[in-house]
Amino acid sequence: MKKLRPKSNIDELCYPYIYEDSLLCDYEILTDDLTRMVGWAINDLGNLRQQYSENIELQTLENQINWILPLCFHLNGSIRGKLAITEEDHQQLLENYRSLKNITKNAISGFVLPGGVSPVGVLNKCSSMCKQAIRLMVKIHNEEQIEVSEILPKFANLLCNYFFSATILINQVTGYKETPFKSKSYK
Repeated sequence: MKKLRPKSNIDELCYPYIYEDSLLCDYEILTDDLTRMVGWAINDLGNLRQQYSENIELQTLENQINWILPLCFHLNGSIRGKLAITEEDHQQLLENYRSLKNITKNAISGFVLPGGVSPVGVLNKCSSMCKQAIRLMVKIHNEEQIEVSEILPKFANLLCNYFFSATILINQVTGYKETPFKSKSYK
C-alpha cells in the first residue's frame, strides 16, 4: 500500500512532520497538547484566584505555571531541535515543587481519587500527559535510536509531580477533601 504523503497545498498541512513514521512526531503532538492544556489551566487558575484574591499561594502557583508554559514548548522541540531545557530550569522547577510539597505535606497521605474544582482536572490531565511524554521519550531513544538528553525525562518526571502537587494545593485552598484510594491490586 502506498504511504500517505503531504500534498503541495500548504493550507492543507497542519504540521511539517505530520506524515512521518517516527514516534518523534507523536511526542511533539503530545507536548504541543500539553502546552495547550497548561494554557487552559492558567486561565482556569486565574478565574479561581479571583474568588480567593487574598490567597498568596494561588498567586504564586499562577506565576509558577505561567513560567512553566513556555518550558512545555521547549520540551516539545528539544529532541528534534536544539536542547532548550536547562539544568537551571530543572533546579527552579525542583525548588517550586519542593515548596508545594512543603505547603501540602499534611493534606494527603497515599493515593487519592482525582477530583476538585477547576483547574484541578486540567492539571491532573497535564500530569498524565507528562507520563505519556516520558514513555514516548523512552521509546524514541531505546527503539528508534534517537538521542534524548537525560535532562528531558528528568524534567518531565518532575513536571508530572509538580502538576499533581498543584492539584493538592488548590484542593487545600478551596477546602475540597480528596477521597483516599485503597488498591485491591497492590498492598
